[in-house]
Amino acid sequence: MKKPLLVIYATVLLDAMGLGLVMPILPGLLRHFAGDDGRGSMHYGAMLAVYALMQFLCAPILGALSDRFGRRPVLLASLAGAAVDYLLMAAAPTLAWLYVGRVVAGITGASAAVATACVTDVTPQADRANRYGQMGAVMGLGFIAGPVLGGLLGEWHLRAPFVAAAIVNAINFGMAVFVLPESRPPRADAVRERPNLNAFASLHRLRGTPALLPLAGVFAVIVLTSQVPATLWILYGQDRFGWSMRVAGLSLAGFGVCHAVVQAAVTGPVVARLGERAALLVGLAIDGAAMLLMAVATRGWMPFALVPLFAIGGMSVPALQATLSAQVDESRQGELQGTLASIASLIGVAGPLVAAAGFAATRAAWPGAVWAASAALYVLVLPLLFNVRVRSVYAASGRVAPAA
Repeated sequence: MKKPLLVIYATVLLDAMGLGLVMPILPGLLRHFAGDDGRGSMHYGAMLAVYALMQFLCAPILGALSDRFGRRPVLLASLAGAAVDYLLMAAAPTLAWLYVGRVVAGITGASAAVATACVTDVTPQADRANRYGQMGAVMGLGFIAGPVLGGLLGEWHLRAPFVAAAIVNAINFGMAVFVLPESRPPRADAVRERPNLNAFASLHRLRGTPALLPLAGVFAVIVLTSQVPATLWILYGQDRFGWSMRVAGLSLAGFGVCHAVVQAAVTGPVVARLGERAALLVGLAIDGAAMLLMAVATRGWMPFALVPLFAIGGMSVPALQATLSAQVDESRQGELQGTLASIASLIGVAGPLVAAAGFAATRAAWPGAVWAASAALYVLVLPLLFNVRVRSVYAASGRVAPAA
């Protein structure tokens, strides 16, 4: 494996660990500030929405800047900002300071888009689905260690995981300073060119490639559907099944194990055998089935049994990313990844609020209603994926299942 990939994967691993460390304790910290009368759940959704809003505004800008000035300086700035942000949240005396911390986290949280662009820079088109899967596997490994450590530290002291996350990101920054090579040197005209700092501009430029818009629509549906598990997994487990912080951390770690195995060992072979579109459809079907089963789960062990299905469903994303990356030339890969992050963040602004509000409104009648509604959203993928322009892309490129 190329040295840049090893360094990028290590960066993604430590970044995922930092995120996973704080997830098990955030609901408890919000209850500490806002009380236990339901306002904590609403603030949890609002925290995710604030983070998503800042990513929407900043991710495409950072992606475009990395195209012009190189990946390395943008990634270093993001990592340094993340370390400072976790220290800020560790010392936050009020709820307002926590919100400030989430704003900073959203601004610096575009490192994943830049890291994906780095992987694209050093990987041939035919191997990209496999590389994206490997990167997802590494991220899953980070979510194995992060939530478990966060749950254990959170039971010792509620703010300890923030300090640990700051240390992890500082190590990540130091490693990148000394060993991360530049995968895309800055362009000669970068200094003279005036960067477009309009977050909506990258979304508008999707219209320049005919098949890119419907494919981005598929990506948007996947992100929209993912808002329910992303927002409610811990809240739902604690409210519905009485999970402790330790059990919540273990549940995330269990997902990390399954996700890492699937992304590393399943995604590449499945895409190679079935083709990108078929692999995408299989992943979405399995993920939808897992959500429907989650909607009717009645025992605390049942979500753990469904984790492998959710992990297998995750192979749809690298299959789609590989197709999307082929729609733009190499000089715009950073902008593309920033645009995808922007789409995800734009949906993520309202998604957590709607998911949390939907759960609060239906928990008395049927707590699993939001999971069933999320699975139903996958129906929206079909007209987009079988659009004439998208079908022509798959047929012309050969990224379809081989003949039997």
